[in-house]
Amino acid sequence: MGFSTDCIHAGQEPEPHTGAVTIPIYQTSTYVQPELGRHKGYEYARTKNPTRSALEANLAALERGKYGHCFASGMSATDTVFRLLKKGDHVVAGENMYGGSYRLFSRVLERFGLEFTYVDTSNVDNVKGAMRDNTRLVFLETPTNPMMTVTDLAACADVAHQGGALVVVDNTFCSPWLQKPIDLGADIVVHSTTKFLNGHSDSVGGVVISNSDEIGEQVGFLQNAIGAILSPFDSWLVLRGVKTLAVRMKRHEENGVAMANYLANHVKVQKIYYPGLPDHPQHELAKRQMNGFGSMISFDLGSHENAKKFLDRVRLCSLAESLGGVETLISHPETMTHASVPIETRTRLGITPGLVRISVGIEDIEDLIADLENAFEGV
Repeated sequence: MGFSTDCIHAGQEPEPHTGAVTIPIYQTSTYVQPELGRHKGYEYARTKNPTRSALEANLAALERGKYGHCFASGMSATDTVFRLLKKGDHVVAGENMYGGSYRLFSRVLERFGLEFTYVDTSNVDNVKGAMRDNTRLVFLETPTNPMMTVTDLAACADVAHQGGALVVVDNTFCSPWLQKPIDLGADIVVHSTTKFLNGHSDSVGGVVISNSDEIGEQVGFLQNAIGAILSPFDSWLVLRGVKTLAVRMKRHEENGVAMANYLANHVKVQKIYYPGLPDHPQHELAKRQMNGFGSMISFDLGSHENAKKFLDRVRLCSLAESLGGVETLISHPETMTHASVPIETRTRLGITPGLVRISVGIEDIEDLIADLENAFEGV
């Protein structure tokens, strides 16, 4: 089936008892068993819930995976993946990633004996050079948050697999509409379903998707053992959101390209980061690897003072953390999403006091540009 068809139908057969076309919210904690030793496929809602199961099947299909497991947040999904490892295992990770992922790695997982090496993954030789005998996982984010650096997933997957390591890709910025990492060699894909998948800023969740029977079984065991599951209501919200993913992403893409071109030509923008612009260092790679360039853009206004003046004047755009909603969200990475990253690392990566990140929504682009024009007048 085509992508739009899968968004609407994959994992979502009509409810068998009534024929309801929308998967019900099975708001139950347990299930009656007809007799000792026999049940109807459901025993306890932490282990399995029909609403969550439908979403897991749906998201697995969209990423061309076999197994999907949904969690209470994107971070709990990522944390669960790292529980596949053990003390002494080594991880190669991108040096620029979501600040929450870096916080998890550096302040939590290292305390439990995992070792991390951070490199610029836009150069596959850096990944190759960081591999060790005990490297068990390569963690990639592309485009990166917030510097929009693009990584060659197929090339990195070849390097990782030659070294016996799994490849995990955080595909949150793209959604499966823009990029399918499993097709490019990834073993595991993670998402914050909070973002583009749900798309309406009203649910927090995460998902882990894989094609491997062994990985699927292990992640399923961890999901049940740890219990950081996505609720039935949140599962239903994401299912509802995914039905319009294809049409939303087309509008996000259209607005993102238009906004990037506007910002690239604005006299008060000192630098812009967007893989859809021809002068982006990995523009050609993005054209090959992605089905478009998305609606995530970062741009530098030169100073914290300029960024504050600009952000204090936006009205239609919402100054808030998160991304991927139908509404345009704008943020200041240094003090918001990446505040947990050491200042020397932020400076080296280009996460400056003047950097602004915008998640372009699906409003009328003329209204969004007018809002930014008003904000620029204060700079």
